[in-house]
Amino acid sequence: MKITIIAVGKAREKFIKEGVKEYTKRLSRFCNIKIIETEDEQVPNNISPAQEKLIKKKEGERILKRARPGSTLIALDMKGVKLNSEGFAAKLNQYALYGDSDITFIIGGSIGLDDEIIQTANLKLSLSDMTFPHQLVRIILLEQIYRAFKIINDEIYHK
Repeated sequence: MKITIIAVGKAREKFIKEGVKEYTKRLSRFCNIKIIETEDEQVPNNISPAQEKLIKKKEGERILKRARPGSTLIALDMKGVKLNSEGFAAKLNQYALYGDSDITFIIGGSIGLDDEIIQTANLKLSLSDMTFPHQLVRIILLEQIYRAFKIINDEIYHK
């Protein structure tokens, strides 16, 4: 399986980079994993709805340029479907069984994703009802992908 994570913005904090590196290493035995970082826009403190829409559109265009044609797109969206770890594993396994072995997860910037990305996505996935910093979401997503592969392969992983 080929998994790509397209994330808006660069990981800057050392602990984020180390977490991403650790889970990327762990995942390498299960899949071909790649993380693509796209440029983020500066977000003003008192952002207007028009500015927000423009920023999301610019970031969305950069994301779509990096997504491979034919890849199954999974957009992380707070309004998306919520799955437990077993359900997420089953979903990834289902994609693999039906020949969708090229999956791209999309993580938006600090103000979220452009509506076009959300509408284009094959799946809208919510990691939680809680709000997380978009940088931290990379580690949370990578850990859940790793957990999913452990579940799929009937391997023990802490619960």
